[in-house]
Amino acid sequence: MTVGTARPETPETLRRQIAVERDELVRAVHSMREASAQLRPKLPALAAAAFAAAFVLGGGVGATMRLVFRRGRERRERARLGRFALVDRR
Repeated sequence: MTVGTARPETPETLRRQIAVERDELVRAVHSMREASAQLRPKLPALAAAAFAAAFVLGGGVGATMRLVFRRGRERRERARLGRFALVDRR
């Protein structure tokens, strides 16, 4: 189709295009159902791996180690508000 010239669509042409789109949609849904059926048994392992990756990337390991090993190095506490404390580390 060239620019500036509109070709009128006939009802038969539109019906054929809709039928083609419908067939493509059916194939896409079918392939997605097959893929989800293959992933379903692996879902618990994938969820655990995703949780572990998010924990590591989020700095969970470093933050946990810092919390655990900091306790023995803290020196003089200057002020405390609830669980938060201002500490002099010199």
